[in-house]
Amino acid sequence: MLEIAYEETGPADGPPVILLHGFPDDPRTWDGVVPALAADGCRVLVPWLRGYGRTRFLDAGTPRSGQQAALGADLRAFMAALGIERATLAGYDWGGRAACIMAALRPERVRGLVSITGYNIQNIAASGRPADAEAEYSYWYQWYFNTERGRAGLEANRRDICRLLWRLWSPNWQFDEPTFAATADSFDNPDFVEVVIHSYRHRHRNAPGDPALDPIEARLALRPPISVPTIVLHGAADGVDRPANSDTAAAHFTGPYRREVVPVAGHFLPRETPEAVVGALRELLARPET
Repeated sequence: MLEIAYEETGPADGPPVILLHGFPDDPRTWDGVVPALAADGCRVLVPWLRGYGRTRFLDAGTPRSGQQAALGADLRAFMAALGIERATLAGYDWGGRAACIMAALRPERVRGLVSITGYNIQNIAASGRPADAEAEYSYWYQWYFNTERGRAGLEANRRDICRLLWRLWSPNWQFDEPTFAATADSFDNPDFVEVVIHSYRHRHRNAPGDPALDPIEARLALRPPISVPTIVLHGAADGVDRPANSDTAAAHFTGPYRREVVPVAGHFLPRETPEAVVGALRELLARPET
């Protein structure tokens, strides 16, 4: 379905670690994480998700789905294509969703999981239930993308919108324009707008999913538990997914589990405090394989 572009660092025979970016971002978010893991002897793989960077659909007729099942299926296919039987996963936002789905549905393929902001599998059945006023305000971009004006706005102003989200979601992170520009080219992918719009419409039941993914969505609707060893990291200053949202995350994890709220960090935690991610991954990699 996809030609997935990715970066690989470290020895080819090292323990595989796959790092998955979120919206709106790309592999540059892991630049502070990769060198330390590669120096530890890990084989570190960092793909561009569907709709980003050099990743491309192979067929013009394939639905440009951004639904959660698509992200999980892409990760499974990526591992299969590279012959990776088992990997340690880390991700946030969309990438955290893919990692959680893989850990929940194919636990035998996941050695450990660093899930930033908690249990990232969407509860689509409950998507019509309003949150508190502050949370609803922070989701303005989702309501915007559910309109045709929002689709046109993302098409015309994708860099301005994404830059604004970076500022709002990580208020303590003072990034410069070269840092943003190094990632912004990934938003020029020809399918970026369609995949993003579908993602935010599908999760609110305002767009149908890809019928080929219905079996996966049916399993995700059951809110499957995650049994692999997991560390949840949550930025204390996350401007869109507040730390309170992962307070009860432990109920979804049935294996070894701990949660850490990272001071000062916001939503783009791997960029802001890469040492927290490195530490969590090293902790999981040090566990004996089961």
